[in-house]
Amino acid sequence: MTDDAVLAAEIASAAGELLLTVRAAEAETLTGRELGRRGDRDANSLILDLLAERRPGDAVLSEESADDPARVDAERVWIIDPLDGSKEYGMPGRSDWAVHVALWEAGRGLTAAAVAQPGLGAVYSTDGPPIVERRPLDDGRPAIVVSGSRPPEFVGEVARAVGADLVPMGSAGAKAMAVLRGEVDAYVHAGGQWEWDSAAPVAVAQAAGLFCARIDGSELEYNRPHPYLPDLVICRPDWAPALMTAIAEHATARADSPRVAMARAYIRSLISHDASHVRLAADAWRVENGQRTGDTGAEIREQLEQGPEYRPLRRVRDLTFHEWHHDVVARFLLDMDAGADAETTVSVTEHFRIPAGEIRSILAIIEPHRQNS
Repeated sequence: MTDDAVLAAEIASAAGELLLTVRAAEAETLTGRELGRRGDRDANSLILDLLAERRPGDAVLSEESADDPARVDAERVWIIDPLDGSKEYGMPGRSDWAVHVALWEAGRGLTAAAVAQPGLGAVYSTDGPPIVERRPLDDGRPAIVVSGSRPPEFVGEVARAVGADLVPMGSAGAKAMAVLRGEVDAYVHAGGQWEWDSAAPVAVAQAAGLFCARIDGSELEYNRPHPYLPDLVICRPDWAPALMTAIAEHATARADSPRVAMARAYIRSLISHDASHVRLAADAWRVENGQRTGDTGAEIREQLEQGPEYRPLRRVRDLTFHEWHHDVVARFLLDMDAGADAETTVSVTEHFRIPAGEIRSILAIIEPHRQNS
């Protein structure tokens, strides 16, 4: 194994052991979401410390750390997800969560990586991936693994076209490694991911000879200025032509740009009250109708999840986006409870400033909707 691949496997394994310890110690005192966040935070600290010690000159892109734009010009960048599948990690008995550690090098792309699945006691590396004897494609129906919570809208039509079954599963790393082990034949995702979600799984899958691409067939690129990478396909190579033909026929929706994806995640959290996927700068601020309503990213996130003013919100309708340069404007109607089984609707305009990989500011204008009368 290369030194970098050895290190990736060692770090992923160490983080996995830590996550198992945290899960065992805290599962009785923390809720599912809070347990996931505790695991994310602790695993991220461990991985950053180990990289600082072993590769002090390298840059890092982590889901759980502020994005430093200088990484784009770095020669070596570690792309990590300390806990992929934090929702599943917070659920007793679930093993479909993972740790991702990948190295990107300028001019070479992904060069070393490891994916740990601590719940299975397994670590997969770019050096020495398992050799799997796959059954013939015509021996039964092939299987496509998809997100259990956000499967692609088109994947049902694709499955029918190729005669496949759909298998829901958690973490992206868990899904990719299921393909690696030959338990399923493909992993198809669309509708939103980040570089840390797929970098290590893709590197390990490619090392094992699997087909990996965007859903339009283009190359998966990493260490981009905006780390949004919305879709991918990982599948056994002998099935790639037929599967990609079916995807090309049925996957016709346009993917969000990185900035629109960040704004959309914020708007989703208004209703879900889960800001786990909202990328906010540490010094982010929000102003609503001229009043300052948030002075830090942490404060805004706390309000989205716990603020009583967000509890009556019920539906977002007629959502549109307009993007230019570093700015995104979202316009939508927002339905909310008005008491006594009544409901009212307001018109919302939110102006997002997103110069890099995080939302820096939000200007909101809330107006009565004329149809309320």
